[in-house]
Amino acid sequence: MIKNLERLVDEIEALQSKLILLIGSPRSGKTAILCALAKSKNITPLNIGAALGSKLAAIPHKQRHLEASTLLRELTDKCANGDLLLIDNIELLFDRTLQLDPLDLLRRHAHARRVIAVWPGELRNSRLTYAHIGHPEHQDYSLDGVVPFEIQ
Repeated sequence: MIKNLERLVDEIEALQSKLILLIGSPRSGKTAILCALAKSKNITPLNIGAALGSKLAAIPHKQRHLEASTLLRELTDKCANGDLLLIDNIELLFDRTLQLDPLDLLRRHAHARRVIAVWPGELRNSRLTYAHIGHPEHQDYSLDGVVPFEIQ
């Protein structure tokens, strides 16, 4: 499976949006595959929850939504290895108080470089979802600008 992912990572260089989402059920090995890719490419994945969370903790709660996008850009620029960025633990981006659109952020980052991210939700009927309908963080997206890599 890692060989298929490595081939896909090399192939997306020619696309306008270079975003691959690793999609699978909980405990399907998404993070393990990302770590295997990281090892083969000699890059450290960006843990959004830990890295962005620690930066936001130093900012007053009412101002966090104003700084989140800028802090994320700084973190991604620092963690990217050339034109490749690996991302895990993006759940913090769905926090409603930050007023972010997580998939849009990933898509925008993927215009400048190849981005491979672990998707914490599901792919159903050609739609990406995060959280269940009725949950305050529920999101539903089309696959536009995304290359899904499903892990069984």
